[in-house]
Amino acid sequence: MNNSAKENLIRLGIILPTPVAPVANYVPYTKAGNIYSISGQIPIKDGKLPYLGKVGVDISEEEGYKAAQLCAINIIAQINAICEGDLSRLKRIIKLGAFVNCDNGFGNQPEVVNGASDLMVEVFGEIGKHSRSAVGTNALPRNVSVEIDALVDISD
Repeated sequence: MNNSAKENLIRLGIILPTPVAPVANYVPYTKAGNIYSISGQIPIKDGKLPYLGKVGVDISEEEGYKAAQLCAINIIAQINAICEGDLSRLKRIIKLGAFVNCDNGFGNQPEVVNGASDLMVEVFGEIGKHSRSAVGTNALPRNVSVEIDALVDISD
């Protein structure tokens, strides 16, 4: 992929939001060397939570995929803030840790979380490829359907 991340965001019609501020006793990210741990991002847009409930029960798997995409957009917004608007400073998406709100027996967490993984690769190309976990859970904060955190490598 020859396009820059900013060009890819424009091509995809994605306008990065202002990063979501913490709603409890934590910080949006921490830093160790050039590795940043970005706190879990939920599918929030314009202050609203469009994807609530359990994937496969309250919302469809396809909506779960979109919720994961929205989490990824919010992760990219945090990265953009860390980079002070210069996404070329991102060296690698290292890992995504994803949680999917679902019932017992739901086993398509990987397909849901692909919403975030696919977007990272589409925006960042090769450096967007990452390791990840995709875990099913019985509940998430605010009853959101997906929450995703990230480890990223950013140059100074």
